[in-house]
Amino acid sequence: MDILEFPMYNSSNAGRLLGISSNRVRRWLRGYDYLYTAGPLEELRSGHKGPVIANIDKDRSSYASFLDLIDLLFVREFLKNGISLQKTRNALHEVEQLLGSKHFARESFFTDGKSIYLQVRSAADALLELLSDGQWVIAPIIKQLAHQIEFDKPSGLAQRWYPLGQNTPVVLDPLISFGRPTIVGKGIATANVYDFFEAENKKLSRVKKWMDLTTSEIKAAVYFEQRLNAA
Repeated sequence: MDILEFPMYNSSNAGRLLGISSNRVRRWLRGYDYLYTAGPLEELRSGHKGPVIANIDKDRSSYASFLDLIDLLFVREFLKNGISLQKTRNALHEVEQLLGSKHFARESFFTDGKSIYLQVRSAADALLELLSDGQWVIAPIIKQLAHQIEFDKPSGLAQRWYPLGQNTPVVLDPLISFGRPTIVGKGIATANVYDFFEAENKKLSRVKKWMDLTTSEIKAAVYFEQRLNAA
């Protein structure tokens, strides 16, 4: 199994990283059942909404791979910007059917809207709703997230996520520390830096000495963990 598709994040961890509830993560990964009334007698019936992010292996559908995590990041931003979950779900399904990719987390999907428009204009209603004259309606979302995602050139798939931006030394890389947030180039988990910082009474000099980190690396790790804890 490709490391980018390996189940790394349970719903609790994914939710914490994304700043959303674990329940919402599970619903987006697995779908959910619901009850409703219908007919003149208001008969109680059940329904099911499918997942937004469709895992191939349903046995691990409560876990997100790195690519799933990035897809969830984009879905979160779509909702923040007023794009409905149903429209997002339909669009992602059409991406898989028409473009051969089951992920939003693909560089060409976000940077080459015109060619995608030409491919889908006669067949994909949900995708066309996100396109206007060959341009992505969701372009502002992409611009906002572009500085956080590093794409692999051969595959075009997301390979690293810099949650504070690529100018800040905090990264999620599925090849390092099993995808945990770490310090760029050091492989030290930000959680470990934060714990040591707190244990040493928030003395930067001691953390620098024992962990061989710069002041900016320590501050970035502490800020990132404090932000996670406050979410």
